[in-house]
Amino acid sequence: MNTLTGSRWVVTGAAGNIGVALRRALHAAGVKLVSTDVREVEAVDRAGDRTLVADLVDLAALTAMFAGADGVIHLGGLSDEADFHDLAQVNIVGTYHVLEAARRSGVSRVVYASSNRVTGMYLTDTLLDPDMPPRPDGFYGVSKVAGEALCRLYSDKFDLSTIALRIGSYENEPGNPRERATWLSHRDAIAAFTAAMTTDEHHAVFYAVSANTQAWWDRAAGERVGFRPTDDAADWDIPGDTVEPQGGPFATPSYSLDRMRD
Repeated sequence: MNTLTGSRWVVTGAAGNIGVALRRALHAAGVKLVSTDVREVEAVDRAGDRTLVADLVDLAALTAMFAGADGVIHLGGLSDEADFHDLAQVNIVGTYHVLEAARRSGVSRVVYASSNRVTGMYLTDTLLDPDMPPRPDGFYGVSKVAGEALCRLYSDKFDLSTIALRIGSYENEPGNPRERATWLSHRDAIAAFTAAMTTDEHHAVFYAVSANTQAWWDRAAGERVGFRPTDDAADWDIPGDTVEPQGGPFATPSYSLDRMRD
């Protein structure tokens, strides 16, 4: 897992913001791509980016798609709070399908896009590391905790290498007080995924966050897999006070209740 040039990777959720930017960077690095989503995906390059429409509920389709791949980057799923039944079906069962398809097709590594929202109920004066107990700030965070647990199981029980990134606030620039600590720049996001793809670690969980002066998350686990961010939200003047807990508005009861089905 030391080089990307000439390797073949499948990217789920390829039409999303991170998916598009990451695929462009990987293509430039010489990676052969298979890009899939539940909607049409625009190829980065017709010669080096095969695009497919597929649903995470379709285990057979995923297994066939993963055949011959060196790894899978699993970005697919619901990316924010939603009704728990939908989150369970897409984010939990869908992640199980990705991991099981990887096992069946002989893929050696799955890079899993988790979220900082798995620990959003901790107060902002707590410096977190990935070994601390999860405290999700909503049902979306719960679904990501389950995804991380599935990754751990597949590494321990089935010898599938899994690297989980707890992604921060992926934005062009930080835009609110919370993002003084949670911001993940586009450049640092590419570096985080590249580190996850190439590390010698068999299993790891780390916070994918920029080198922000205001820090809520220990970056040591990221450094162990080779992730060394360079950008800092302190370079922007962002007025205002941070709202407790770390999840901020995501941690309010209404943020979950308003998305529940009757």
